[in-house]
Amino acid sequence: MPPSIASPHNRKLKEVRKLRMRRRARERAGRFVAEGEDLLAAADAAGWTALERYCAAGSGLPGTEVDAKLLASASGLASGTRALAVYEERWAPHPLGPLCVYLHDVHDPGNVGAVVRSAEAFGASCVALGGASADPFSPKAVRASMGAVFGVPVARAESAQDLPGVRIALVAGLGAPLEEIRSPEATLMVGGERTGLPHDLISQADEIAHIPITTNSLNAAMAATVALYELTTRMGRDD
Repeated sequence: MPPSIASPHNRKLKEVRKLRMRRRARERAGRFVAEGEDLLAAADAAGWTALERYCAAGSGLPGTEVDAKLLASASGLASGTRALAVYEERWAPHPLGPLCVYLHDVHDPGNVGAVVRSAEAFGASCVALGGASADPFSPKAVRASMGAVFGVPVARAESAQDLPGVRIALVAGLGAPLEEIRSPEATLMVGGERTGLPHDLISQADEIAHIPITTNSLNAAMAATVALYELTTRMGRDD
């Protein structure tokens, strides 16, 4: 049988391309695209139902069959993909405790996705985003999360007052070593790749802490990962 979609002008494929390439299109539609069998399996495992699901003709995968070359042309993966799906974005109504990671002006979607992945690994309750942070539902962020975006709530935060628990500003070389900070409920505040946290946010933090290292700074995602390990280890010791 010929594939169900065999035209490059197909309306649904055009919509997939828009959602993949344009943040504004995702925001207007409240939808995003996940590409690849592993990500779709992660969505299935987390109980997310695809609004649309597509597979390469002859692949034997579930979904509407699409000519393989056309599906590859709609994909952002260098080698193309055998499966992709469209999902509805899910935003938590507010940042959640007891352990939240707040990203401010983290522009690289790969870093945002990596933090979501680390948040899942260390059992964080939520990843909150503020300032001009990258879209957690962009293709690069979704891929970098390795499917964790389907398991970790993400929220928007308009100000530091929205953040739960003790607000810990992570600032290179300032404040106490992070290992000295203990709290049963906390938000780890991480700033942008080049500029870090702005001064007004630091001034609203309850604690200022740093990760003791021998260089000037860490990549935002790496710093968040190390800090999550430290905080969850301390929380575990205090229970």
